[in-house]
Amino acid sequence: MRIRNKPWAMDYLKENGHIVDTEMNYKNKVKQFFDTDQPLQIEIGTGMGTFITELAEKNPDINYLGIELDKNIIIRVVEKIIEMDLKNIRLVLLDANYISDYLGEGEVSKIYLNFSDPWPKTRHARRRLTYHTFLKQYHHLLNDEGSLQFKTDNRGLFEFSLKSMNEYGMKFDEIILDLHDEEPEDNIRTEYEEKFSKNGSRIYFLKASF
Repeated sequence: MRIRNKPWAMDYLKENGHIVDTEMNYKNKVKQFFDTDQPLQIEIGTGMGTFITELAEKNPDINYLGIELDKNIIIRVVEKIIEMDLKNIRLVLLDANYISDYLGEGEVSKIYLNFSDPWPKTRHARRRLTYHTFLKQYHHLLNDEGSLQFKTDNRGLFEFSLKSMNEYGMKFDEIILDLHDEEPEDNIRTEYEEKFSKNGSRIYFLKASF
């Protein structure tokens, strides 16, 4: 999905600094970013924000942090948060390579990876969000009961992720080869998920822990 560059994006985000951190102001003190001290879950790569905003609306007793690198995309999420008047979501403009610098050890109870870029070329494997260097960071961030939830329409990325997680020593709590075959009632569809499903694509799902 190509998003048109918005020259005013950073000004808008800084005007909404109570929702989105653009300058690492809450590095290693993300609890101070939220109004209430509650369990923290994160989504890495927010898309347009449908997933994380609906999740937050359904679970007001959990804090959610959306991590997104593209300032033009994160604007849409900010707009949704304001429109829905959600108090338990915050965002950070951040490269996922540095999430363990931003968040502390054992600070997160759940990580969501939804339709991440598959980076299909072999030479780009290290950019995939289930590459072992990312798994190491997730291991650092998740508490002892924490888990990782992953969804994709890309079979190659799914197979790579299974292998990568297995080699890292992760435990698979659930693997579903077609999530929409008997779709769970609590499944929240992302924008990409709706699009791919309508086109007949299979949606792969897994839940794993360390």
